[in-house]
Amino acid sequence: MTKKQKKMLYRIIAALALVLVLKLLPPLPASVELLLYCIPYLVVGWDVLHKALLGIKNRQPFDECFLMAVATVGAFALGDYVEGCAVIIFYQIGELFQGVAVGKSRRSISALMDIRPDYANIEGEDGKLEQVDPDEVEIGTVIVVQPGERVPIDGVIVEGASTLNTAALTGESLPRDVRSGDEVISGCVNMSGLLKVRTTKEFGESTVSKILDLVENSSMKKARAENFITRFARVYTPAVCYGALALAFIPPIVLLLMGQPARFGDWVYRALTFLVISCPCALVISIPLSFFGGIGGASACGILVKGSTYLEELADTRVVVFDKTGTLTQGTFKVVKVCPVEGGTKDSLVEAAALAESWSKHPISLSIKAAYGKDIDSARVTDVEELGGHGVTAKVDGKPVAAGNARLMAKLGLTVPDVPQTGTIVHVAIDGKYAGYLLISDVVKPHSAQAIKGLKQAGVRKTVMLTGDAEPVAKAVSAELGIDEYHAGLLPGDKVDQIEKLLATKNPKEMLAFVGDGINDAPVLSRVDVGIAMGALGSDAAIEAADVVLMDDDPAKIALAMRIARRTKSIVYQNIVFALAIKAACLLLGALGIANMWVAIFADVGVMVLAVLNATRALYTKDLVKKDN
Repeated sequence: MTKKQKKMLYRIIAALALVLVLKLLPPLPASVELLLYCIPYLVVGWDVLHKALLGIKNRQPFDECFLMAVATVGAFALGDYVEGCAVIIFYQIGELFQGVAVGKSRRSISALMDIRPDYANIEGEDGKLEQVDPDEVEIGTVIVVQPGERVPIDGVIVEGASTLNTAALTGESLPRDVRSGDEVISGCVNMSGLLKVRTTKEFGESTVSKILDLVENSSMKKARAENFITRFARVYTPAVCYGALALAFIPPIVLLLMGQPARFGDWVYRALTFLVISCPCALVISIPLSFFGGIGGASACGILVKGSTYLEELADTRVVVFDKTGTLTQGTFKVVKVCPVEGGTKDSLVEAAALAESWSKHPISLSIKAAYGKDIDSARVTDVEELGGHGVTAKVDGKPVAAGNARLMAKLGLTVPDVPQTGTIVHVAIDGKYAGYLLISDVVKPHSAQAIKGLKQAGVRKTVMLTGDAEPVAKAVSAELGIDEYHAGLLPGDKVDQIEKLLATKNPKEMLAFVGDGINDAPVLSRVDVGIAMGALGSDAAIEAADVVLMDDDPAKIALAMRIARRTKSIVYQNIVFALAIKAACLLLGALGIANMWVAIFADVGVMVLAVLNATRALYTKDLVKKDN
């Protein structure tokens, strides 16, 4: 509890104690009794009266404080002092409970997102570390991250090796091993070794700043249900006030005209009960709290949702479109197969190819050198020549080596075998003889197949893949993952056209989501109902354009995000139906004189407490994560 909440608790206890003491006293004169009961009333309810008066002064009287003030003051006017005190006490208990629940949700998110660094370490000329404000660190500055500290700014490790805890960013509990040359993102906790990092971004543009900005601004984008309740409350509250006024005066006047006793006191009591019952606290409080909890629960799993409106739309998503490279695949080339000719060895084939490609910066060359996995002795390589569109020729240990496509082999007068596998084929010739080939392809992410399966289980009726790659590659990846439809050889503009076609053919009530990571995906992410971007390795443009960001680049998290969204939406509608049904029943009973003020207290405070308790369920996602695994 906060200091303010503790003060309110003490006020509630004091007021309850005073009411009990007064109840035990012998009968007193009416004026004395009124004066005595005003003490506990003002102890616990003076701020409600103050807010009600301010609302009247500002010409915005119709809120829950006004309803409570009129109801309790009216009860006092009728001589129902205990009931008047009870209404205000239980109202404050409900408000306290709601404040504690909201605070708990905020603290949960704050704990998850407590990643803002307080300082960055810069090593001085004398070797001593100086703590500076991260905002003051320029791009290219070498900062020192000690064990136990958070990485303050995105950068590249220039010295040291360690393990990083990325749980606050990705929701992943397993630490990540890093060493010199690896990229690191701000917000991670350095667990073991000392790291020196050269910054690649300013603090304001780093990952930690963007995440904090997303979380802080998420409440600005409200869901349809939230907007509906806001509009509903604006109409509903004045309506019930006028309804209570009519209930207090019209029936007695009608009874007088009919020659029957008016019983003004009874009808005023019914009207006051009507006012207490009608207070819309349960709806106004629990619905935003539900969405807030859903966004917080998603954040705990490494899924950043930029607003409740996107959480609601995610719950209604039935068509999911994927980019391929970097989204379903790792976006990095890898040697997946080595096939030497009879009599040759895989190691010697890879070694020859790696040495021949040693001077090239082409992604294919880099993947071959990565497969070799050893330091390359450049002294062994001479006469290197890159042939555009063909490959590379060089002399390795004095022997001519050629590594490239079939056209290069044909140029050398060599015949190559027909390779049925899909991917990039690098043929190798050593000393004028064909030595074999390496199959290189973009590797499918380990969880991509699980992601597609999870989406089907989550109710997605159609999955589509859009890629700029060639038809055979797209077909192979699509078949491997079980994707319903694919389109290959697309330029960025073509992807937008395909999205437009899919949007035109889908059901209007269905939402379409696109998952991408590259800068060329930004136009598409902006066009669809729900844009989902890969946050760890994705481009800044894609993250800015997206509505949902996956911090660990795991496509399997999409199905989890949808389950969180659907549970949250379900909780919201449960609260709406429950609150309106109970209030409607109690309002009818109150108008008929069956329900008294104590029933009214339950209809207001009791329903609010139950709705808030139900809303806090959205924050807990452990069962959904287990289901995902």
